Amino acid sequence: MALLDAYTKPLTADQVAYLLRRATFGPTSGQIKTFTGQTAAQVVPKLLADQPAPALPLDLKTSRTFTDQPFDTTNQGTFEAYVKMWWANLMLNQPVSLIEKMTLFWSNHFVTNDSTVNDYRYMYRYNTLLRQYALGNFKAFTIAITQDPAMLRFLNGNQNVVGTANENYARELQELFTIGRNGGYTEADVRAAAKVLTGWADTGYRDVTTATIGNTFRANRHDTTDKTFSSTYQNTVIKGRSGANAGLDELTDLVDMILKNVETPRYICRKLYRWFINSDIPDAVETNFIQPLADLFRKANFEIKPVLTALFQSQHFFDEALRGAVIKSPTDLVVGTLRFWGLQSPDPTQNITAYYQIGNYINARIKEEQQDLLNPPTVFGWTAYYQTGYYQQWINSTTLGLRGNFGDVLTNGAQKLNGRVVVDGLTYAKTMSDPTDPAKLVTEMTAQLLSIPLDQVQKDFLTDTVLLGSIPRYEWTSEWNDYVKNPNDAAKKQAVQLKLTTLLQYIFRMAEYQVI
Repeated sequence: MALLDAYTKPLTADQVAYLLRRATFGPTSGQIKTFTGQTAAQVVPKLLADQPAPALPLDLKTSRTFTDQPFDTTNQGTFEAYVKMWWANLMLNQPVSLIEKMTLFWSNHFVTNDSTVNDYRYMYRYNTLLRQYALGNFKAFTIAITQDPAMLRFLNGNQNVVGTANENYARELQELFTIGRNGGYTEADVRAAAKVLTGWADTGYRDVTTATIGNTFRANRHDTTDKTFSSTYQNTVIKGRSGANAGLDELTDLVDMILKNVETPRYICRKLYRWFINSDIPDAVETNFIQPLADLFRKANFEIKPVLTALFQSQHFFDEALRGAVIKSPTDLVVGTLRFWGLQSPDPTQNITAYYQIGNYINARIKEEQQDLLNPPTVFGWTAYYQTGYYQQWINSTTLGLRGNFGDVLTNGAQKLNGRVVVDGLTYAKTMSDPTDPAKLVTEMTAQLLSIPLDQVQKDFLTDTVLLGSIPRYEWTSEWNDYVKNPNDAAKKQAVQLKLTTLLQYIFRMAEYQVI
């Protein structure tokens, strides 16, 4: 089997759930039903379909836009938080689309952070740029992100001028954004690239009088000399230019040169593989999956959609041995859980209070679990995507308890969002084929909630010890039937509700719930 060959069989419900957990922030039950029986070739194009640009975030107090207005010093922190909540709600309400997962991917790749940039309008524009190019052309994306105001601020591109070239962006462009630290570039290449990039600056930063933000090229601060690169780049010489177009012309030449190196498409394809499939890349995967995917990337003129199409339709992607290989990020855990239980944020023009209550809840949970949106800790991104152990970094002595508490609060009724309890165990149990049978109940619930199947010993433990507390199974049948006959009897309702709450809280804390 060639790893990149297409998987052509109709998808089972488990495979659909797996695909949507990896490609989005989790499926709804309706989406699983809709796509079960379809092939990957039928589902993946829907994931890659273009989406309309979302509406601008609104101010909770005024219901007016603020990212298109002059900078508001007084409300800087509040508006910065609103942008994050706006994005959190886009993730929660996402259609069947890769756009939000890929926007987060690029936020971890072309990294900036609001702690450094410190202008919420810049960060909003940065986010819109990520989603604009998320499924587009990587060359155009790289050129655009280089000129992005937030990036110019974050990596000091606005300080890069002839005579005193600032090398920060030139280094990260090669080390982290394109060819990778093992790509063979030299310190001389960093210096040459920095000279290419002289003259750019952001405009409108924290300006309280104008709403316009953007970038400008200052030709009088650009190094007009020729720039010579190493053998890694085939000793390319980028001709020095002068005039208004010099900056963009030389930037385009620089990106073209970097993309010609065979390591660049491999580096990007490895990052996509680790994000969507597995952090471990053995030699066989490098040879039979990464390399042909990189070849496809190059032949497609660095269009991103063909790469993702091949990845998500491949036989390798649907290899059952890869199930559970990825530990859920905080965003996957929080947004995916809320989506499964049917929570949606309302239209902010109809109920802005509930809209921001939900967005704030999501953002707070994600942040405390160490994935602060729009604020990765370093230019390398979030720790779990570059440190030894990779996704395992999401689980530590602090976050493990927080992840467990997240599930507890949702199931015990303590947290209401938009006026309702998120996890209603009784209502959920009624959707099972035979809720009178505790063994069937556990089997069906775990099949839906967990990404990998449990063995019989685990299911028996969940049934007899967790759900039933060691009472005989027939006692559950009696209790359930008594409740169904007398749904308004508080004691009979509580008898089954408490058991279901205990079961769900236990499942949410299982290792199997922490992976996709």
